[in-house]
Amino acid sequence: MITVSNVAFRFGGQLLFKDVDLKFTPGNCYGIIGANGAGKSTFLRILCGELEPTRGEVIIPPEVRLSVLKQNHFAFEEFTVLDTVIMGNRRLYDIMKEKDALYAKEDFSDEDGIRASELEGEFAELNGWEAESDASKLIQGLGLTDDMLYMPMSSLKESEKVKVLLAQALFGNPDIILLDEPTNGLDIDAVLWLENFLSDYFGTVLVVSHDRHFLNDVCTGIVDIDYSGIKMYVGNYEFWYESSQLIQRMIKLQNKKNEEKIAELQSFISRFSANKSKSRQATSRRKLLDKLTIEELPASSRRYPFIGFDMDREPGKEILHVEDLSASLEGKPLFKGLSFHVAKGDKIAFLGNELAITQLFRILNEEAKADSGEFKFGVSITTSYFPHDNSAYFDGHKESILDWMRAYSKDQTESYLRGFLGKMLFSNESVFKPVNVLSGGEKVRCMFSRMMMFGSNLLMIDQPTDHLDLESITAVNNGMQSFKGNILFSSHDYEILATVANRIIELSPEGCTDFLGTYEEYLERKKQQA
Repeated sequence: MITVSNVAFRFGGQLLFKDVDLKFTPGNCYGIIGANGAGKSTFLRILCGELEPTRGEVIIPPEVRLSVLKQNHFAFEEFTVLDTVIMGNRRLYDIMKEKDALYAKEDFSDEDGIRASELEGEFAELNGWEAESDASKLIQGLGLTDDMLYMPMSSLKESEKVKVLLAQALFGNPDIILLDEPTNGLDIDAVLWLENFLSDYFGTVLVVSHDRHFLNDVCTGIVDIDYSGIKMYVGNYEFWYESSQLIQRMIKLQNKKNEEKIAELQSFISRFSANKSKSRQATSRRKLLDKLTIEELPASSRRYPFIGFDMDREPGKEILHVEDLSASLEGKPLFKGLSFHVAKGDKIAFLGNELAITQLFRILNEEAKADSGEFKFGVSITTSYFPHDNSAYFDGHKESILDWMRAYSKDQTESYLRGFLGKMLFSNESVFKPVNVLSGGEKVRCMFSRMMMFGSNLLMIDQPTDHLDLESITAVNNGMQSFKGNILFSSHDYEILATVANRIIELSPEGCTDFLGTYEEYLERKKQQA
């Protein structure tokens, strides 16, 4: 258990949160959410003792073992993968090293024998004899191979190091696990394995994540950092989001049809409390939801940008035809023999190597040339492209956001541009900010604003959620879902893949797979094949 009592924290004179009183109990997974800069990672650092709160205290019983996902991917370069994972239980690792040093001594004394005996006893209590097999199970679950255990960390790719550090955080059944963005850099299979691992975990888990599907699958509670405070709510992220939106509508309407809204909310609570989950905490979660009152549901200060795409013209029958397309980069093949025909209404998710997908989009946007093959858009098709790397649109540009947007707008008036930018959360003086100093999230919102100006009927969108907070990711998801034209896209976000795509194309150097169906149907097919 973690008890947070009257905690407040100031950073650089700014109050992030105050009067925080919370209890985190075993058998539950808590998702920590909040706008960018609200203090999610800071709160985790306070809980693990890395930062001292400005006021108040965090109480963790001394016998409780706490494990934290390390963020420095290069901190263990001189160690083997096995040693790095076992360091997740530092006491066990220290015992192993002390034992090895004792047994390596040439002048092994009686005192050494007594000490070795003590260490052997503690080693057995900490399941030291199973340490190697436990480490192997974790890295294999995350998609690495058993033969990597004795490789040095310095020889691994960064994506592999991410998995080893996650295995380290999970090793040895810690009582409390703190995870900051654990799904970053993980492939789909590794994310699904992690979801299953955490769903039935006996201990206390706190996780910061922008992955909505992950938060929905593993969380029994949501910890929301908002209004300079931190509150805990029962349920997963979807429940928190839907109830917060209902509350916002009630606040706006106030007395207008208030009773109807209350009835709608009560029906909503009942629907969620009857909803089954794969996790073993489902029964206790439903009991808590049954006891919820409207006063205990969230109201949020967070604002959601508006992302929506209108078509200037309806597409004809011919959309896009790709024939035997192949591409390589610096001599390495990315994909070959790619042929597909886009039908009206297709929203196609491209999976596989990110470089291959980006190169395909660049070829279709005529920014790069294919090695072989051809493609042709229909005469009625107009396209808009959201690149994975948008630096060319901002580096070296010193104009304001307002002037940057004016270059893409048919309506040049300031009132129109301000109204448009306001929907994207650029208001008042922020519209005069130079575009070359924008944050990653602000640049992404500018790029979506630019796309919305064009009125295209086919969108190419390459990894749109990088740098975005949960609110902006939700807006992107809604905009892509409601668009009536065609979309070719790639994404790491499970919800976007599951709710937008009606067709999946997987690229590889050996060949390409074209699957007509949803993302979840595609995963089910892969599972059956495996």
